[in-house]
Amino acid sequence: MKKILSILLVLVLTLSFALVSCDFTRDNDDDNNENENNENNQNNTVEEKVMTYAEYAAAALETEVVVEVYVQATQGWWSKDGQGLITVYAADKDGAYFIYEMKCSEADAAKLTPGTKIKVKGYKAAWSGEVEIIDASFEFVTGADTYVSTPLDATSLLGADELINHQNKLVSFKPLTVVASNKKDDTTNYAFLYNWDGSGSQGNDIYFNVSDGKNTYTFCVESYLTGKDTDVYKAVEALQIGDVITVEGFLYWYNGAQPHVTKVNKVMTYAEYTAAEIDSEVNLFVYVQANQSWWDNKITLYAADEDGAYFIYELPCSEADAAKLTPGTKIFVSGYKAEWSGEVEIVDATFKFAGEDTYVATPVDLTDKLASNDLINYQNQLASFNGLTIKSISYKNNEPGYGNDIYVTVTKDGVDYDFCVEAYLTAPGTDVYDIFADLQAGDVIDVEGFVYWYNGINTHITKVVANG
Repeated sequence: MKKILSILLVLVLTLSFALVSCDFTRDNDDDNNENENNENNQNNTVEEKVMTYAEYAAAALETEVVVEVYVQATQGWWSKDGQGLITVYAADKDGAYFIYEMKCSEADAAKLTPGTKIKVKGYKAAWSGEVEIIDASFEFVTGADTYVSTPLDATSLLGADELINHQNKLVSFKPLTVVASNKKDDTTNYAFLYNWDGSGSQGNDIYFNVSDGKNTYTFCVESYLTGKDTDVYKAVEALQIGDVITVEGFLYWYNGAQPHVTKVNKVMTYAEYTAAEIDSEVNLFVYVQANQSWWDNKITLYAADEDGAYFIYELPCSEADAAKLTPGTKIFVSGYKAEWSGEVEIVDATFKFAGEDTYVATPVDLTDKLASNDLINYQNQLASFNGLTIKSISYKNNEPGYGNDIYVTVTKDGVDYDFCVEAYLTAPGTDVYDIFADLQAGDVIDVEGFVYWYNGINTHITKVVANG
């Protein structure tokens, strides 16, 4: 019996040694992984690899995904079978995400403000072409930075295969024209419909059709995102067929592009532009009248239409496009109305060439309005002033040359006015700049120029004629 026990003991020890020896044949990575796993199990946590946007985009449908994203907007929170849910439009600096009915308490939903960073775990899915994350849960990323995307101008991508690569991003389209929507068995043309088929009423989603001049597209005001009391909902309700508009929204997909619209602005008339508040967005068709020198990929324009005039300051522009901005050229401008020392201007703007028709303004004689309060209503227009007497001429930096404006004080009917030869508009070598080299106090002149404003009239002179 003892012999049998001894043999069994030897066998057990031998087997134990073999097992231990086998364990030590694993490479160090396996040892480290096992140790890390043991530590994680002991701490009851599991490290999850967070995907980049490229990895998320490449992931197969129905696979688990883990991403860290920034909230851009949310639909309304609601509860289903006791579980709180919220749909999130999200982005990072490389792409965008649609997170459908993410599990979320009502208290946490209130914290999902634009820019907030969250970690989301769920499954990649697709529905009618819309790629989204479903069955998702999330946690706030403590101490994280914030990020709110700026709209990508996707107008030129409408109808192109490339557009889908920007799915779920915040995008803009400008300009577009509202075209008719129709109900089944109804020949009436509508500017918009409540629900896709017109079966709804105020408070439901709004669908409307727009054209870029080539194709027609259907856009949607998603009522769970922007309800009936929001500015965009009301703006779309006010649309008329034929209105020219700009649109911002999230590039949702439903068997093709069907953006969820968050902002709509109509293209303005001059009267609407003058009535607009300072710092508000403005969208206009205008005609170039003149430009200052292009530099640093920017150009400043003097522009007009048949009703008024505009000063567009430091418009981003390539050198090649600057060469095309000749007098009369029609462009579409989107920017913000601003004021500086009394000069009303458009800043932070973008532009597009907008058609073949042209317009060049003729100068309006404002001599009799020089002392009138009405003069400011002609701001930025091309005007003429006749019979002005030069009181003084001076140069910026006290010498002529490129960049050195000429300051001209003139007198009319006993009142002094300050005019300017803007060297970036009419540089040394142009007729107007060089003529002033031969003028002096007491000379009587007729001038043309743009009615710029700097704490009062400060016309940028483009033409001068000496009388006698």
